[in-house]
Amino acid sequence: MSEKTLTRMDLSEAVFREVGLSRNDSAELVESVLAHMSDALVRGEQVKISSFGTFSVREKSARVGRNPKTGEEVPINPRRVLTFRPSHLMKDRVSAGNKS
Repeated sequence: MSEKTLTRMDLSEAVFREVGLSRNDSAELVESVLAHMSDALVRGEQVKISSFGTFSVREKSARVGRNPKTGEEVPINPRRVLTFRPSHLMKDRVSAGNKS
């Protein structure tokens, strides 16, 4: 498996090549899309991208955890966590990539 990471710059470069916008406009477009997605998640909304997956925020309640090294009980505060659920098409596509 490769160690390459897809970055914002890579996305804006892809928009530049595929769509033909200027590099600055491509970067602004990518930033705008990511900002809209982030804002929706902060508000507690789901972000569903067809054929890709769904991002959502889940509330986790307070609980008692345990330090694995010392065995000491530690309270864990309630928090919101980001979850991603891939679509079946994305799962199939990733799975097909594992067979090569």
